[in-house]
Amino acid sequence: MLKTVFLILLLPVLPLAVLSQTKENSETKEEQIVRRYFASLPEDKKEPYSSNELIVKAALLLLNTPYAAATLEVNEVEELVVNLRESDCLTFVENCLALSRAGQYLSPDYEYFTRELRKIRYRNGVIRGYTSRLHYTSDWIFDNSMKGILEDITHALGGKRFKPNVYYMSAHPDAYPALKKNPQDTEIMAEIEKAINQRNSYYYIPRNEISEKTAQIKSGDIICFTTSMPGLDISHMGIACWNKGQLTFIHASSKAKKVIVNPESISNYCSRIPGNTGIIILRPLPVTNEHKPSGDYGLITVNP
Repeated sequence: MLKTVFLILLLPVLPLAVLSQTKENSETKEEQIVRRYFASLPEDKKEPYSSNELIVKAALLLLNTPYAAATLEVNEVEELVVNLRESDCLTFVENCLALSRAGQYLSPDYEYFTRELRKIRYRNGVIRGYTSRLHYTSDWIFDNSMKGILEDITHALGGKRFKPNVYYMSAHPDAYPALKKNPQDTEIMAEIEKAINQRNSYYYIPRNEISEKTAQIKSGDIICFTTSMPGLDISHMGIACWNKGQLTFIHASSKAKKVIVNPESISNYCSRIPGNTGIIILRPLPVTNEHKPSGDYGLITVNP
């Protein structure tokens, strides 16, 4: 009789253990990475990380992630692609920024991360086909500045006027499967390019002046490398990082084939790469109540 009672008492315990293991095994790699990032944040919210610190933590978590180009060109119908297993320079920055923003909520989860990623990647945060994605980095900067996600501090640091002249996508539609398949989207992209080129809101630090500005750049600032390549605006980007007294950056490197802490300074890197003309510096802004999703989610007060 006692043996029977003992077995009955054990029965509820076994299914719970199995369910817990099943849940963990059913998580995607992306969900595991996001959960690991949130778990690395302090439970005591009295002294939260700043926005810059949060994005650096995300970047370091994704170190050694394999480099891969065109990771977003996988579906015929435009939808949010979440890939933390591999990335190019832009998707790496987007992933880090989305993680850092989701981490500012009191009880963050995977849904927070995907919501922030969508907001960052698409014009006005809304998916309306291929052309709603922010393909040109200058357009990405403009839209995310308007949404209060980033602040372009380049002008404040003494930057000079930067005038984009983008046309590469509409001039080479065969290089983009979505444009090749839908000629009407090529026409829309041409209109988007025209709008970008008419803006007078961009500044950059010429590459020969970067060294004198480094003291004003913080770890966690986003660095965009302007280019002289015809039809393009920005050729590469990463996240600034002070390392052993040197201002370098964390980025998805096509040469190293993975995410690395660059071994040389931002100034040296910019001067060494053909076509690089200078940098744009963006500072991540904290999530505010006006930017939080509907519902009573609650925010941590993040230091600017």
